[in-house]
Amino acid sequence: TIGQPHHTINYYKMMDIEQNDEEPQVQFNQDDLDAYNEARPLRFQPISPELMNDGLVEGTSVRIPRHRLTPLKHSWMDIYQPIVEHMKVDIRFNTSISSVELKTNEQTTEIGALQKCSDFVKAFVLGFDVSDSIALLRVEGLFIDSFEIADVRQTLHGDHVSRAIGRIAGKDGKTKFTIENATRTRIVLADRKIHILGSFNNIKIARDSVVSLILGAPPSKVYARLRNVSSRLRDRF
Repeated sequence: TIGQPHHTINYYKMMDIEQNDEEPQVQFNQDDLDAYNEARPLRFQPISPELMNDGLVEGTSVRIPRHRLTPLKHSWMDIYQPIVEHMKVDIRFNTSISSVELKTNEQTTEIGALQKCSDFVKAFVLGFDVSDSIALLRVEGLFIDSFEIADVRQTLHGDHVSRAIGRIAGKDGKTKFTIENATRTRIVLADRKIHILGSFNNIKIARDSVVSLILGAPPSKVYARLRNVSSRLRDRF
């Protein structure tokens, strides 16, 4: 039986071998040949991106806010090289509408290259470093989760919001770095918005720690929980 057929194939019935002095003569029954063809697993060649998209060029654009124009200008070559040389995707900056435009070409071999490049640029726009954002191009299963402090606790106003941001960052950024190192994520604090880059499970752990700090949990309690999480992650790997 090959590849879970619908019924058992009698190979002795398929082959009627006539013994002679030269070589055996094999005769196949048409019904058994049809059953064999149905039982044989199908194998298809991988489809190329050109055929999948009917040869059409795909494109997308990412709007750049005003406060990220200068960092984009300084880091342009660090963004340009991996997108053009490794992902084989065309990129340009449209000054009239302040957006980065991406487009596939005939050399683009990966079907999801355009989406990866778009996520890479969006991560940089949100405030992540290029060295951290480039992981979206190289590693599968990475995501970005964004939320605001008001989504956790809507009653915070004025100085209470500033204190919540201070608890998340910690003195000289110690608390934020501790959460990042323990959960293997990267966190960006952009005023009242919080962006977390990492895998799905690690983002959940980091988000729970940030939410606890927003709700007023002392950092020492969060550190103790992170130590347990970090030991479990180390044992897993």
